[in-house]
Amino acid sequence: MELPETQYAKSDDVYVAYQVFGGGSLDLVFVPGFTSQLDCSWDEPSCASWLHRLGRFARVILFDKRGTGLSDRVDPLPGMDERMDDIRAVMDAAGSERAAIYGLSEGGTLATLFAATHPKRCSALVLIGAFARFKHWFATDKDLDELFQYIQERWGTGGNLDRMAPSRANDPAFRAWWARRERSSASPSSAMALMRVNSQIDVADILPSIKVPTLVIHRTDDLIVNVEGGRELAKLIPNARLLELPGNDHLPFVGNGVDKITDEIEEFLTGSRAAAFVDRVLATILFTDIVGSTERAEELGDKRWRQLLDEHDAVVRRELSRFRGIEIKTTGDGFLATFDGPARGVHCALNIGDALRPLGVEIRAGLHTGEVELQETDLSGIAVHVAARISSQAGAGDVLVSRTVRDLVAGANLHFAGRGQHELKGLSEPMDLYAASATAP
Repeated sequence: MELPETQYAKSDDVYVAYQVFGGGSLDLVFVPGFTSQLDCSWDEPSCASWLHRLGRFARVILFDKRGTGLSDRVDPLPGMDERMDDIRAVMDAAGSERAAIYGLSEGGTLATLFAATHPKRCSALVLIGAFARFKHWFATDKDLDELFQYIQERWGTGGNLDRMAPSRANDPAFRAWWARRERSSASPSSAMALMRVNSQIDVADILPSIKVPTLVIHRTDDLIVNVEGGRELAKLIPNARLLELPGNDHLPFVGNGVDKITDEIEEFLTGSRAAAFVDRVLATILFTDIVGSTERAEELGDKRWRQLLDEHDAVVRRELSRFRGIEIKTTGDGFLATFDGPARGVHCALNIGDALRPLGVEIRAGLHTGEVELQETDLSGIAVHVAARISSQAGAGDVLVSRTVRDLVAGANLHFAGRGQHELKGLSEPMDLYAASATAP
């Protein structure tokens, strides 16, 4: 799907940036958290994938709140009334008479207020990582002062990723994206001013007035908004359902349970979950794993081995991003990924090996091109099994490929050394395998 067009809705004298995408039967308005930037959201693969998933069952309306992202900067900063006006203005501009409202984090307070005030325009309410009282976001003045210090000294560095998305904190590409998102969503002065306004938030008294179906989702160990914030929302909103999931990430598109979160939202809003998405495509499949991982883990001990694995994962993900690879899943000490071109897959595998060597890590990799069934979070088909078998034949530092891959990469500055025929489990005929290496342009 192409990047949605950014448009502007007029809310009084303020221009509010919004996007519309997806083809579902219901409208879903996403109210972002503290700050946001529409275009930037599509630059990170896991965020874009999450948005695509929402668009499979809903016509999604995204916007940047006034004072943030691509919307007008304003002085003085808006209160909740003006922010509610912005939701109505965006819905009107998008031709949406009634929609489900999805509020994330601080955006959840605005979503609850809108649902209570404009029930004719709100069909359902979904709150994730949200709260009614500011104390569940920042429990003490000291906590808030630490945020202000971060904004003054490090805003735009992505330094708060350790708490926003700890599962991705060691991923350099993700941290760079988060840093850019910070810079493009608000300046340091604007961010501090917004937080001073947010510190006055308390919508607890109006929650019993909400009459629309409500789903509250919260991770138990969320490091940004205490789970008690979600529990209080579910307790005070009549007939609200609470879905509490394990994990400590605040962002809904990273960490444990991403698919479950979206599946539950879809079922809550539509009454059913879509059948598992399956599509058959031609793809190049890459398997990698660390050579001698068991011995290395025993040598280093649990803590250092975990750190090394995190560094390994960050390197692999960086190279996958460079070569347009799609991470399907991790396999303990390796990765399963796909590519839309075999040359990109081979170059990526070679680069991963080169980048990991300075860390004292040797990998082996296997690649094959064939037809696969792409599912939501996995991959299946005989080609997957072939790639896995090829990888098992590789030695330390090897990037081993099938004849199919070799024959499809002419002119790609790659060299292949024959490794003979191999009997691969599940195949009736032996297969010719080749070790790939890069050649000078």
